[in-house]
Amino acid sequence: MQNTGTRTPATTPTHCPYCALQCGMNLTPVEGGTVEVSERTDFPVNRGALCGKGRTAAAVLAPGARLTSPLVRSGDGALVPAGWDEALDRIAGNLERTRARYGADALGVFGGGGLTNEKAYALGKFARVVLGTSQIDYNGRFCMSSAAAAGTRAFGLDRGLPFPLEDVPRTGCVILVGSNPAETMPPSLRYFTELRENGGTLIVVDPRRTKTAEQADLHLAPRPGTDLALALGMLHLVIAEGRVDEAYVEERTSGWEEARAAAMAHWPEYVERITGVSVPELREAVRLFCAPEAAMVLTARGPEQQAKGTDTVGAWINLCLATGRAGRPLSGYGCLTGQGNGQGGREHGQKADQLPGYRKLTDPAARRHVAEVWGVDPDALPGPGRSAYELLDALGTDVRSLLVMGSNPVVSAPRAAHVEGRLRSLDFLAVCDVVLSETAELADVVLPVTQWAEETGTTTSLEGRVLLRRRAITPPDGVRGDLEVLHGLAGRLGVQKGFPTDPEEVFEELRRASAGGPADYSGIDYRRLAEENGVFWPCPAQPAADDTHTADPGTGTDTRTGTGTGSGSDSGSDSDSDSDSDSGSGSGSGRDMSTETGTGSGMNTDTGTASGMSTDTGSGSTDAGIGRDPRTATGTGSGMSTETGSGSSGSSDAGAGLRVAPHPGTPRLFLDRFATDDGRARFAPVTHRPSAEEPDDEYPVLLTTGRVVSQYQSGAQTRRVAELNAAAPGPFVELHPRLAARLGAADGDPLAVVSRRGRAVAPARITTGIRPDTVFMPFHWPGEGRANTLTNPALDPTSRMPEFKVCAVRVETVTS
Repeated sequence: MQNTGTRTPATTPTHCPYCALQCGMNLTPVEGGTVEVSERTDFPVNRGALCGKGRTAAAVLAPGARLTSPLVRSGDGALVPAGWDEALDRIAGNLERTRARYGADALGVFGGGGLTNEKAYALGKFARVVLGTSQIDYNGRFCMSSAAAAGTRAFGLDRGLPFPLEDVPRTGCVILVGSNPAETMPPSLRYFTELRENGGTLIVVDPRRTKTAEQADLHLAPRPGTDLALALGMLHLVIAEGRVDEAYVEERTSGWEEARAAAMAHWPEYVERITGVSVPELREAVRLFCAPEAAMVLTARGPEQQAKGTDTVGAWINLCLATGRAGRPLSGYGCLTGQGNGQGGREHGQKADQLPGYRKLTDPAARRHVAEVWGVDPDALPGPGRSAYELLDALGTDVRSLLVMGSNPVVSAPRAAHVEGRLRSLDFLAVCDVVLSETAELADVVLPVTQWAEETGTTTSLEGRVLLRRRAITPPDGVRGDLEVLHGLAGRLGVQKGFPTDPEEVFEELRRASAGGPADYSGIDYRRLAEENGVFWPCPAQPAADDTHTADPGTGTDTRTGTGTGSGSDSGSDSDSDSDSDSGSGSGSGRDMSTETGTGSGMNTDTGTASGMSTDTGSGSTDAGIGRDPRTATGTGSGMSTETGSGSSGSSDAGAGLRVAPHPGTPRLFLDRFATDDGRARFAPVTHRPSAEEPDDEYPVLLTTGRVVSQYQSGAQTRRVAELNAAAPGPFVELHPRLAARLGAADGDPLAVVSRRGRAVAPARITTGIRPDTVFMPFHWPGEGRANTLTNPALDPTSRMPEFKVCAVRVETVTS
């Protein structure tokens, strides 16, 4: 693809800009100013495999596909090119005027799960330190916030997968709930294929017979919104059939009696009436799950994007705990994160209730620690703000000006027509993006920002593996990095220091801010990431050999006798990631790391100082029983040692000058104990309840939404790639032949899908692979086929996740 910027001469190893697999890829400039994407076989997650989106990712680098100049709204209402100083001055001036007239909380910030760790960290700091507002959240709230809330409640810590993907083919059974990796992250499908080749079984829970479900040993097709009842029915059978691991429950869990009583109220015939899944199918699923020594449950957006998503995930976790399938080798519960930096994006401060390191904004110790790193008074930090949908719903009333970075809520938010109206009602809207998205089209100022191939920065994959994206080419003239944007705005708003433009410098500060927190990155640096192909968090900086201390299990509170701040607060309450823009995913004008992969000491960190790097850990080994970090009870244990770091690439210069091996990172969590105060996992006493909106005479059909293989999230980038558009040119309504016959509809006929919130029109796609009471629409497109015009913003009471995955609709034929 053509690019007007200067190119580095060599091939650059980096990672894909799209999903949370963060597949490795190589970028090579070739003659004629093009950039070629090629396989990178040294990265273990994808082993060189790329889907169509990754293979064509360089197409969006072309000048014709992307923004190359700031745009400002002219007097006649048009967006016209402008210089950077004019654009930044206009943004800063409007933000300042709004704050002066209405107060700091009239300023809103909306981020994205595709932003690098550096950008997510800087954006959260900008909102709280420069703007002084509590009104910041991000599109990751729409992804795995329910899974994060349930995981934190059960285990004391949220990391999407508590084990690497390489464990999946080695387990005995996987229940995949509401996930279609064959289309959402195709290179991951081989892990499930290898599972079956190794003699394991795959159970897929999905109301549609997807390409993933076609490969399953057992496909359960529940009515949308009933995954909670399904999990409870399976747990009932586990109890009734005597399959509970009583010793494990006694030794490693709490709350069993309450959860047991709740499950026993969901007998199989009752669950069949709710879900449509037959009793024999339920019994077979339980048999397959309990037969092998090890098994896993993996969830995705299907059960999570519900107004009861936290409890739904909690019920699946209960199934793992009751059968002893958590915190043991090749077993456990995990969530398949969606967005490219969905995991890291929620760990470092752009979420409404969190501070860097996955700390709680309401925790006084966390506030003190982060405030010291930032050089501000802890009392000056605002408290928690509104969640993502609630923030969007408040636009134009309580929130008068908004800065959007890497998100496209006009397409991705629930009740999207209403959200679009709220955006139009703002006094002022500024958007930073790679392309002129549907949200950017509404803005008063649009800033063109760099893309993944044009910047260096880190992301954290669905495995919890921190990775280094490297800059391969220089961006075109007129394009700047998001870190440069925040630096320029901060200076104009009176904060001259604290917002560097070099991503490595930002990451060094992030390390200090995360030190001692649940998501501790303090033992990670850019050189280690380049040399070791990523490092799994938590990875604390090693203390000096004579630095004696204790730690509060599960919280990470540092009680050492040495100096330092390392407060280590509890993890945030809900946390999250997925359903939004594929835009703006890098970090600015940082150093080109493609040439910095030589050997050397890597990390030379002075711990035990006021910088916040005094982080407690063990010896650094992840072998069983050795050097466990008591805050998270991590390690690999039982012969499953997977040491990401070899110890040769980095060393830590502790306060006393004694050199110790670096912490190798933590591929596997919870093998000795969980990250709760008492080290026990906690059952959740949950019961089934109906969806927020059930079918009735006026709206008799259920709508569920999702993705297709050739588009990504809101489509802001992928809809600009000709090859992807040829494969998936537009929205459609998938429906069963029986429903089509009742409507008198043929394949390809335009259908209107109508909910209480609006109407969407798209051609019919008739298939027996969906329930007769359900229709499906992909959510990648704007306009009359926008699926999120229909979706329900009813919120989960804990995670504040909207109910994207189920609402009541009627389907009508459209006459010309």
